[in-house]
Amino acid sequence: MDVSLGDRELEILDALWKSGPGTVAEVRERLPDPLAYNTVLTILRNLEAKGLVGHTAQGRLHSYHAVVEQSRVQQTLVSRLVHALFRGSPVDLLAHLVQHEQMSADELKELHGLLDHRLAAVDRQGAASTSDDAAAAPASPAAPRARGAKGRRT
Repeated sequence: MDVSLGDRELEILDALWKSGPGTVAEVRERLPDPLAYNTVLTILRNLEAKGLVGHTAQGRLHSYHAVVEQSRVQQTLVSRLVHALFRGSPVDLLAHLVQHEQMSADELKELHGLLDHRLAAVDRQGAASTSDDAAAAPASPAAPRARGAKGRRT
C-alpha cells in the first residue's frame, strides 16, 4: 500500500474502523472535530478513489465502509516513520518512545512483556531452523556440530 494519508483522512478511517459502516452524516457525527457535510463527503470520495473505502447504496444514501484493515495502514505508516525519521531502525523508534514519551510503569512492563514474548518466538524460530538445517545436512561423524543460540550445542 503506497498511499499518503492526511490527518482528516485518518480520522475518518478511524471512525469507520471503530464504529463500522455509516452514511456521510453518521461518519460526520463520529468525528472528534465538527466538519461540514460536504467536507466529509469529499474526504470519503477521496479515500474511495485511493481504494481504502468503499460504499453500498441504500436507496438515495450511501453507506461507506473501510476496505483496508487498520493494522495494514498502521504497518505502512509506522514503516514510513521508521525509515524517514529513525534511519530505518525500529530500535531507534522504541528507544525514542521509551526515553521521550510519558509511559507509566504498567505500560513499560507491558512493553517489556511484549519484547520478551517476541524474543522467545525468535529464539524458537532460530532453534527450529538450526535443527531443520542439521536434519537436512548429511551426517558426518568428523564434522563439528553446529552451535545454536547462545553457544549451545544442537
